[in-house]
Amino acid sequence: MCHATRCARCCRFHRHPFTGARRRLTAGELAKDAGVTAQTASGHLRQLYEGGLIKVDAQGRHRYYSLASAPVGELLEQLLGAATQLGRHRTRPGPKDSQMRRARTCYDHMAGEIAVDLFDRMERAGLLTFSRTGLVLTCDGHGALQALGVSPFDLERSSRPTCRSCFDWSERRPHLAGQAGASLLRRFIDLQWVKRDGRALRVTVEGEKGFGRLFM
Repeated sequence: MCHATRCARCCRFHRHPFTGARRRLTAGELAKDAGVTAQTASGHLRQLYEGGLIKVDAQGRHRYYSLASAPVGELLEQLLGAATQLGRHRTRPGPKDSQMRRARTCYDHMAGEIAVDLFDRMERAGLLTFSRTGLVLTCDGHGALQALGVSPFDLERSSRPTCRSCFDWSERRPHLAGQAGASLLRRFIDLQWVKRDGRALRVTVEGEKGFGRLFM
């Protein structure tokens, strides 16, 4: 099996359970969700564990698997994009997919159509800019987030980057990750613009209005 195919299968296997939330799941739960055999699941889990991408916690008779870190979740999200481009990714049919494409979580930040649109708006408005060191939240960007209700202390208290561009596997464009991306998602939830529905985010009536005018 070629490297690209193995990569695609791992991406497909971890699409919903791991990249959506900080959950701990058993091998059986992961196999059922991915629609693969227990043996296939075990093989993927072993490879990912040996690669340092996941961690395992034993409680009684059960072993629970979870992502090793936030950057790993973002990496898997980008690998999903590569798998889709290679034509190896299986799209689950039905209305759930439509909702996932519109708005969903990518580990601790927002992804999907709305997220990439907000990223584009922030760039056009001069709230985000690219420098030699990467993506930067400008002074105007800090002001815009504070006006929305995001505390500046929330952005400064973390050792992780304030901003990162994360490749959106469904839209083929970047959305905002890093501490700013995580803080924005928490704020959208506090404002009740979105509500969690598994990994998908359901946009409320207030959210439709809010996102329609945000960063314009």
